[in-house]
Amino acid sequence: MRFAGEAYRAHDPRWSWSPLSGEGAALRGGRFNRRGQSALYLSLTPMGAVREASAGFAHRLEPLLLCSYAVDCEDIVDLRDDAACAAAGVDPAALACPWALDLAEGREPRSHAAIRRLADGGTAGLLVPSFARGAGPADPNLVLWRWGPRPPHRVEVHDPSGRLPKNQLSWR
Repeated sequence: MRFAGEAYRAHDPRWSWSPLSGEGAALRGGRFNRRGQSALYLSLTPMGAVREASAGFAHRLEPLLLCSYAVDCEDIVDLRDDAACAAAGVDPAALACPWALDLAEGREPRSHAAIRRLADGGTAGLLVPSFARGAGPADPNLVLWRWGPRPPHRVEVHDPSGRLPKNQLSWR
């Protein structure tokens, strides 16, 4: 399917000079990407982005920079409900697995096994529920494995006045 719309990401300000990077996700791996696999994790609501970046602990926020993105991507698989998961051949329970614990204990998370076929088969990304504390059905996420400045996987950060820094020198 095609996803065209606005999405959001709450960044650690130290990395605001690279708002389209998926390198942090590739270094550690995440719920929907393996180590070494770049991923751009976006939320479809501003509060969803804050919940994701703060692990749901909104009463104890570290400083965050909220960015808005224009997204127009083909090859997206929607996994936001059980029927959509069934259509894609994905077990919904695998999406909710304790992925961080699995990685810490040297196991492959069930979510990685569930998405491997999709990612390796040309899927550019997923629409998925948020598993952050306090998130609900109205706070879905868009996780991208393929994105860039041009179609069919276009993602652009909204910065018309050039406020985002160009490199890390802003954070000495």
